[in-house]
Amino acid sequence: MFRSALFVFLVAALPCLGQNAPQDVPPAKDSAAQLSPQVAEAEAAIVKSDWKAAESKLDPYLVSHPQDGRALFDAAYVADAQNRLDDAVSLYQRAAAGDPRSFEAHLMLGLLLARQGKLDQARTELVTATQLDPGDAGPALKARAWRALAQIDKPGPGNKGDAAQASTDLLEALKVSPETPEDTLLAASLAEESGQPDAAAAAYRRVLAKDPKSAQANAGLARVLVHQGKYADAEPLLRIALEQSPDDPALNAELATDLAAQDKAEALPLLQKLHDAHPADPAITRMLADIMAQAGDAAGSDQLYLKLLTADPDNTGLLVAHGQALIRQLRYSEALKVFDKVTSIDPADGNGWSGLAFAAMKTGHPEVTLHALTMRSKYLPEVPSTYFLWATSYDTLHDKSAAITYYHHFLDAAAGKYPDQEWQAKQRLLQLEKK
Repeated sequence: MFRSALFVFLVAALPCLGQNAPQDVPPAKDSAAQLSPQVAEAEAAIVKSDWKAAESKLDPYLVSHPQDGRALFDAAYVADAQNRLDDAVSLYQRAAAGDPRSFEAHLMLGLLLARQGKLDQARTELVTATQLDPGDAGPALKARAWRALAQIDKPGPGNKGDAAQASTDLLEALKVSPETPEDTLLAASLAEESGQPDAAAAAYRRVLAKDPKSAQANAGLARVLVHQGKYADAEPLLRIALEQSPDDPALNAELATDLAAQDKAEALPLLQKLHDAHPADPAITRMLADIMAQAGDAAGSDQLYLKLLTADPDNTGLLVAHGQALIRQLRYSEALKVFDKVTSIDPADGNGWSGLAFAAMKTGHPEVTLHALTMRSKYLPEVPSTYFLWATSYDTLHDKSAAITYYHHFLDAAAGKYPDQEWQAKQRLLQLEKK
């Protein structure tokens, strides 16, 4: 297995999952006893980032020495640096095949595959690297392999991941190298994923103690606080993060969510601006629609829900929101059809049954309301509004006993919070209980 001091310098400059091979690496002295002049000259050119000169030495050499692992590795690095990624992958693979115990080849191949988004293949190579002797590369670069694995294993968009495994990977890295701020941030995000908000908050605060302006730490701590309902505490943290990344859509969306939770009017124009900048982003469109609905703009929010449903017509969450917007516009017959579709797609959707019960009552179908309430009760607890629907439906169907029972249930649950309906319930009870 070749041991190149050049490799140590080259890889030390690489980020864990960086986008490109580094430039301007410092010169290195080779300690190998036997090194072909062509390869030595190529490595001297690599140190100077003179890729063409390096190729002019390596290409003819590899024709006559196709199994030379060191030359293959150098050629792979040159291809990597020039963004000829397919060539680089092939050459790293040849280097690893020629010497299966080459820590260097497996590490670099794993990092390159990770940059290409081929995470399963990358993981295989990096796991192999962690099981090999890094030799002159030393424990710091083995820690690099463990950190790269942690990045691959952590859950994220489009990647289910495994937070527990990512934590294990990170701990292995910390056994052989000091903790970095990036490690602390990763540990915090993994604690979030694992449902440990206190541990996550503590880690984010450790970063902020050293770097109060850290956008990632401020945003991460704010996210934890928002999930805990501490919106006022989260707001200033989000604003600090946005000072450094004012156009970051995720941060702006998080601030809008936080402001909306505090009933601050600033949330709506912030989301409208964000939507104007990212009109095709479904998450931002959904957030804007929800905020508009909360602000009382049923028709405006419904236009956005309909736009989203064009791309995802069977999304029950969107259908429920659309149905609720129709109800707010007093378009009960249309809402009835929408909620009927929801319950057909997902019979376990309690919100779908809730909407169907209300729309059915408003369109004069008390028997449908009772069926919908019966189905809803399998998935959601009763609330004052459902007790009132039970009562008025039975009342409409002249089931006196059941109506009386549910009017009493409603009055007990309402406890003065719904004065209009409570007055109606009391009046009906006076009439029903006289008969």
